[in-house]
Amino acid sequence: MPVRREDTRWNGWGWVKAHDPLHGRDAAWPWIATALGVPDLPQTPAKPLGEITLPASRLGDEARGELVAGLGGESVRDSAAERASHARGKSYHDLLCLRRGDLSAAPDAVAYPRTADEIVMLLRWAEKHRVAVIPFAGGSSVVGGVTGTPGGLAASVAVDLTQMNRLIEVDEVSMTATAEAGIYGVDLEGALNARGFKHGHHPQSFEFSTLGGWIAARGAGQQSNGYGRAEDWFAGGEVATSKGLWTLPPLPASAAGPDLRALIAGSEGAFGILTKAQVRIHRLPETSHYAAFLFPDFASGARAIRQVIQGGIPVSTLRLSDPDETHFFQAFAKAGVEPTMKDRLQERFLRLMGMGERPCALIFGVEASRDLAAFSVGQVKRIIRSCGGLSVGSGPARRWYGSRFHGPYLRDPMMDRGIGIDTLETSTQWSNIDHLYTEVRRALHKAMEETSPVAGARGLVFTHISHSYVDGASLYFTFLFPRDLKNEVAQWRRIKGAASDAIVRAGGTISHHHGVGEDHVPWLAAEKGAQGMGVLRAIKRELDPAGILNPGKLVG
Repeated sequence: MPVRREDTRWNGWGWVKAHDPLHGRDAAWPWIATALGVPDLPQTPAKPLGEITLPASRLGDEARGELVAGLGGESVRDSAAERASHARGKSYHDLLCLRRGDLSAAPDAVAYPRTADEIVMLLRWAEKHRVAVIPFAGGSSVVGGVTGTPGGLAASVAVDLTQMNRLIEVDEVSMTATAEAGIYGVDLEGALNARGFKHGHHPQSFEFSTLGGWIAARGAGQQSNGYGRAEDWFAGGEVATSKGLWTLPPLPASAAGPDLRALIAGSEGAFGILTKAQVRIHRLPETSHYAAFLFPDFASGARAIRQVIQGGIPVSTLRLSDPDETHFFQAFAKAGVEPTMKDRLQERFLRLMGMGERPCALIFGVEASRDLAAFSVGQVKRIIRSCGGLSVGSGPARRWYGSRFHGPYLRDPMMDRGIGIDTLETSTQWSNIDHLYTEVRRALHKAMEETSPVAGARGLVFTHISHSYVDGASLYFTFLFPRDLKNEVAQWRRIKGAASDAIVRAGGTISHHHGVGEDHVPWLAAEKGAQGMGVLRAIKRELDPAGILNPGKLVG
């Protein structure tokens, strides 16, 4: 079933009635303040919608009347709540704007099409009236991918696909499933599980993201080693453009020229609107095994991951946290609590085992047949031991697995107390991992120090390897800093810019799985080159000649 917008936070993450992970943890706040080097943390609550005046709709009566005639009155909505909840995504920049009541990016109306033909009609209507069309479903973009600004056009309309949420077919022989693009991940997985199958794409946004969004952003889930990235499991589909419906045949392989499916995986709605997709699926695994390990340093853990992947050993998850990330989340969980005898003994034991002051935690998981899982566990443990790793059991891994979608809920209470918190991710080849890791961390620390509103304050940077390949891996950075409440957006732009510049200089991609959106457009040409950008613009002109589709995203 579609998620009801009124049940989710229009200016934050997740359910309105979700549990606050920091509720009752008063000791956590002075602990964080000390970690950031500030005397205290100010109260910075978000402005409620009832105190905000939205810009007047720029959609004329004639244009709105035509849209209502084509879709029906219930499918065109322009209440304050609808417009506000479709104004932006969930990036740090988005939330800064939404929390202070800046709804200048709110679309002028929200359309809820129910069929592919209705989307084609809507696109033709938008061309006629020069209205920007922002494809929107889960709205979980963290790179400015769904900002509702019209981009120089007369008005903007968010096209909410969540009414198009059916699982259409499961081909048990070919191991594929066909579904409408607006189906939420939890609904798709639940429907497949009921039939004995699994899709397996589980990003951190799993509860609030949709099939079409996964493909449009070229996403990767937390078990991508076992179930693949979007471009691996996207078999084919149907794309709506103003010229009509474009079918991408679900062929297992073809040498008939370039694979045009690759134009849609990662296109972010700038080339067309995906209406349905066929995806590759898996039978439910007989068993799953998750375990945690510690390494004395980040390099030895990365070496273990590389040897596992290059050895062709089947795994679903290999997630390695660096010393700062491992230490922060362990210490944060126990902030204000006196260490027990068990804690002291455990710390002494780890030192005796050569783990040092700040070890690195690795989460390993495999989902497969019992025989294959047993083989994987044996081989992975052997490699981990050879790289200096130490098993710490399944408990930490089970806790991570049970809370792996809860991380974003920490952001709202932190932003309520003057803390900036953002993420970015990249990838590079194994031979360049250490260099990229060092340069991005250095750039983040320097920029956070230079933009801090408090002399002597500092930012915190945590890093983990989240996805791995034969030739390289991704690095995922989370950074916390004291907000400059008088220059919040400028502060963020400087920090984000410094990190992005460092990524380009150090040979990483500007985005591994979050996409381009608006935030990464300035750095895209450095990766694609002048000819590559020319190709992207030519595709845009062919598929979207009026420039109405998600203006300002991907190709600027």
